Amino acid sequence: MDRLLQNTPLLSAFAAFVVAQMLKPIISTLCGNGWKWRYLTTTGGMPSSHAAASASLTVSIGMTNGIDSTAFAICVFITLVIMNDAMNVRYETGKQAEILNRWSEILSDLHKNGPFSPTSFKTMVGHSAIQVIAGALLGIICGALFTYLRLLNG
Repeated sequence: MDRLLQNTPLLSAFAAFVVAQMLKPIISTLCGNGWKWRYLTTTGGMPSSHAAASASLTVSIGMTNGIDSTAFAICVFITLVIMNDAMNVRYETGKQAEILNRWSEILSDLHKNGPFSPTSFKTMVGHSAIQVIAGALLGIICGALFTYLRLLNG
């Protein structure tokens, strides 16, 4: 367990993920949408915690293993895949869920006494480009700062 707690890149990624999740309800409140406790544990929203964690991991690996290491190359590639997935695939899934929810409401209204019951799909699963960029910037800052402080303190 001690060795796991000494893994700076892993802890850096975890810290960035937690910071991003903690920022979501704060940013929601500042934007006038009110405090939403569920944002502490949900996907989607501002900033992207997946982008933050993967960027933080990548920066930390680069600082500890070198930017010429195989581990850094793997992290860069996986981070780009994660960010693309968050902006495109998962974002589109959320848009499709909105349409399905609307159709579900319409069908429920048409068949009020029938066997049809409305379904509600989660719509906040992906991110806009700005949410991913904000997450990546947060991750870069967290990763660099966390790793620098860990290396400084030995």
